[in-house]
Amino acid sequence: MTSEQVPPPLAAARIHSHRSSHDLVTVVLTSSPTPSAPSTELLSSIITSFQKHCAPLTRCRIILVLDTYDRIASDSRLKKGTVTAEGAKKFAEYKKNAKKLILDEYSRSYGGVENACHDDELIITEGEAEFGSVAYAQQHNAVTLTITRTKDGRITFIEPHARVGFGLGVRSALRLTETPYVWIQQHDWALVADIPLAPLLDIMQQSESAPESPDSSDSETTDGQPPRRTSDVPVKYVCFPSTRMVSYAKSDHVMLYPALRALTNLYKQNFSVGSGTKSVKIPLTPLFFWHDKPHLASTAHYLSQIFPSRAAMLRGAFIEDTAGQRARTEMKDGLWRKWACWLYYPDEGTKLCVRHLKGRTWRGTDGELVQRMQYMRLNSYNA
Repeated sequence: MTSEQVPPPLAAARIHSHRSSHDLVTVVLTSSPTPSAPSTELLSSIITSFQKHCAPLTRCRIILVLDTYDRIASDSRLKKGTVTAEGAKKFAEYKKNAKKLILDEYSRSYGGVENACHDDELIITEGEAEFGSVAYAQQHNAVTLTITRTKDGRITFIEPHARVGFGLGVRSALRLTETPYVWIQQHDWALVADIPLAPLLDIMQQSESAPESPDSSDSETTDGQPPRRTSDVPVKYVCFPSTRMVSYAKSDHVMLYPALRALTNLYKQNFSVGSGTKSVKIPLTPLFFWHDKPHLASTAHYLSQIFPSRAAMLRGAFIEDTAGQRARTEMKDGLWRKWACWLYYPDEGTKLCVRHLKGRTWRGTDGELVQRMQYMRLNSYNA
């Protein structure tokens, strides 16, 4: 699916407004070579955190992006796309294990083991992830993708034939997404607090008609402003706080910039969702960056803002290192509404919701134990 084929957010929200939250969202889970391969402990920990803190995510459609490596060398440099020969063998096994894990876990969530899928029931097609310039006729600049889907389309696997990186991996998944919203999930960020998915989706749907151009009051700095109605403020992206985002609204990321401070004073609030005894308050504060860590976003907004053209994302690049920096610069210049980024802000920003498992260095439970024992022996020898 191309960006032009994605339904407008408002239309998509109207189409799906009567459906459950898990029918409005597709989980995009990205993975790549890790020292813990072929173990799927990292992915299992993510699914376990979903089950504990946001159960609807285990019933959503899911797209697993299994990015690969660029080259094999004597030393592993995962960030550069380099693995050892042994790492390459383990990653091939890891991909099989990861696909089996997702098929088993999500089939169970969809309705029990009797709904489990088998290899002969999967539909395999090909696609491509194009990138960069086409200024010269001989330049193709595209990576072939193997796309595997269950017959009902609820589970999809994307396997690039060459390394594409997080950014292009996400774009490839978004083009296959049929829901108006996506949950972007890297393989080494686990949930550690409950996430109110349904109320957040309600807020995002109610805000679809809000203008994205700067409001004249966006420059006001009065702390006593009444909260803006949801329909007045665009909510297109919601990120979840990690250690480095504690008390974000009072941090230097905001307070050192008068324009960002003014926007925070104006829009930071508890959004009301529902009515009467079923009413809940959802705390959000403006966020002045587009992070890669777990977030909920409008599918159409994602494609239009982050991937407006094939040249918008380099192969191997992260979104926050490219579009994220551009977003922050534009927000400082008064274009925060264009990006419409928010941070979920429970307990005034002191409650953490996600924890980084450091997949690039984590070796799995057994590997970590072996490494600790080696350190203990070395320390004992040096004592």
